[in-house]
Amino acid sequence: MFKKVFLFISITVSLSSCLSVYVPPTNTGKTTSTNTQTKIAPNFPEGFDGASKSKYEGGNITVSSGQWYLENAIMGSAENDQKNGAKAIRMKETAKVTMNFDCSNGIQQVRLKYGVYQLDKSSTFELWVSSNSGSSWRQVNATITATEKTLKDAIFYVNLQQAARIEIRKTDGSTSRLNIDDISIITYGTSSNSVPTPNPPINRGSTVASKDDHLTLGNPSNAVTNTFSSTNYLIKKEGFVLSYNKNKNIANWVAWHLSTAWKGDIDRQNDFRPDPSLPQNWYEVTPRDYTNTGFDKGHLCPSDDRDGILEENQETFFMTNMIPQAPDNNRGLWKILEEYERIITQEGNEVYVFAGTLGQGGTGANGFAKTIGKNDNITVPASLWKIIVVLPIGQNDAARINENTRVIAVNIPNDNSVGADSWRKYRVSVDEIERLTGYDFLSNVSPDIQRVIEAKVDK
Repeated sequence: MFKKVFLFISITVSLSSCLSVYVPPTNTGKTTSTNTQTKIAPNFPEGFDGASKSKYEGGNITVSSGQWYLENAIMGSAENDQKNGAKAIRMKETAKVTMNFDCSNGIQQVRLKYGVYQLDKSSTFELWVSSNSGSSWRQVNATITATEKTLKDAIFYVNLQQAARIEIRKTDGSTSRLNIDDISIITYGTSSNSVPTPNPPINRGSTVASKDDHLTLGNPSNAVTNTFSSTNYLIKKEGFVLSYNKNKNIANWVAWHLSTAWKGDIDRQNDFRPDPSLPQNWYEVTPRDYTNTGFDKGHLCPSDDRDGILEENQETFFMTNMIPQAPDNNRGLWKILEEYERIITQEGNEVYVFAGTLGQGGTGANGFAKTIGKNDNITVPASLWKIIVVLPIGQNDAARINENTRVIAVNIPNDNSVGADSWRKYRVSVDEIERLTGYDFLSNVSPDIQRVIEAKVDK
């Protein structure tokens, strides 16, 4: 299953083809015999100094590079704006800055400057790219956290040789404001002459494990951090991201990236506690809600996946990451599957994991129950599902997934009787989990690739 989200695209202007003009790269002393040169799109870098927009509601601006759509963003010219020149884009809450035109020669790199508005705290933002005129988008590289109240440089390695456009997304949803300025788009061009390679070089992959954004492959339920979305409320931690359900008082799903970069020798903290990031007046599950229920406080994102940094391990013990899990399930085949995920990463791979809950009613040590807790308001799921996407260590992960990428999906009854089984017995397709949950997994992967890998059952 895959979905296309159509954005409002307004009329393009005559400069919007992004035909390249050559810009000499930094001379590192290295040369290459290839015929590809570093080129910058016309009228870039775009500093936005000639634009005017004073309201945060969505609207277009026209500048020298072309037409852009700004949502929850204005042109900031105040003393507290971080800017190079007269103005910079100022974004707040969940905001977008979208190109309404394509670079016809493709996009090799995007370079920009960013900084935190002087009076505010940190913000997070991402670069997204579309190669079909904005019909669908995928994230490029990892999420960036802006903490400095001065302009910093960011480079994104896009490496798309077909027509493409970009979108900058402020993702934290907070009232903190973020400035963006001086966007440069480096395109592809050809020449018969040897030229110095760009500095830094294009990152086409790495053998060094990294910590990557947990939602690189997509947000399965389009969860948002908004109390109006109380049954699909997005909570972001350093070590994982989850969709929380206020009516069930458990997570719908948890997503996390796993590589050896996350691993270390921090002791398991066992500090189970309520999650302070829940909105005010929402019920806060406590460890006491599980006392004498016959169900374990079952981790969705495991503690052992986050033993590199103390705070990351502590995060896994927030009760929003716990579900009422049959003890033999939790300590048996579920634990063995978690260990298998970590083995995969020790063999030169990284994995993206989605784990979640389905239905109501499970069988624990005390028998069958639909709910637990002092107020009987915590749903006991009927089954636990998990999706594991396996990739060799590298960059631009969503773009590297192909028809041969291994995807493991399971749907396991939340029942003590299955504890001694092999998790392999419960393998299903991603399509089957999508049918049961209504979610859209791997939405940032090419739809043609999705059709193939989501229909397979791992062997």
